[in-house]
Amino acid sequence: MFRLVIADKNFSSWSLRPWLVLKMLAEPFEEIPLRLYQPDTHAHILKFSPSGKVPALLDHQLCIWDSLAICEYLAECFPAAGLWPREAADRATARAIAAEMHSGFSALRQNLPLNVVAQYSGLSFDEATQADIKRISEIWQSLRHDHQDGGPFLFGGFTIADAMYAPVALRFASYGVSLPPLAQAYADHIRALPAMQQWIAEARAEQDGKDS
Repeated sequence: MFRLVIADKNFSSWSLRPWLVLKMLAEPFEEIPLRLYQPDTHAHILKFSPSGKVPALLDHQLCIWDSLAICEYLAECFPAAGLWPREAADRATARAIAAEMHSGFSALRQNLPLNVVAQYSGLSFDEATQADIKRISEIWQSLRHDHQDGGPFLFGGFTIADAMYAPVALRFASYGVSLPPLAQAYADHIRALPAMQQWIAEARAEQDGKDS
């Protein structure tokens, strides 16, 4: 059985990505949850991950400590699951936008950090953050326009690209970001997935436990 080392569900967008892939695969796995922002957080993570960061996937003696690398490994373990699109052009596009999410959108990360339980309204965003929001919205709009006949995800069926953008759907809801229709429908669909509803519920339970 896989073991997945993750951090707080309310805050750890990177943990959500491979967690969602495993849930969508319906593969059993053990969660190893670690709390962020504690004096011994880094020391605990180092017990599992040589990078000192989460998530980390443990498969027997193998440790994979990067979210996109974990997803790629799962795609190789389960080739029939279609975690990348079948068509070469779509597959290249999916990898490109996944990599763009993995390495880009720094203003969005800084100014709209994941906080699942938070609800804000009437916020204004700086120019760089607005540019990130616009770019993501354009990606979602374009891909949903092109693939809406194949299913409700970016490329019709669920792929790693959806997992990479899933935390953004939560961010946009928390910070009251308005989206055009196709992008909004996509974000709503992602948040409504049973796995995402589980993540949201468990994030709320974490925070309730801290407050009690």
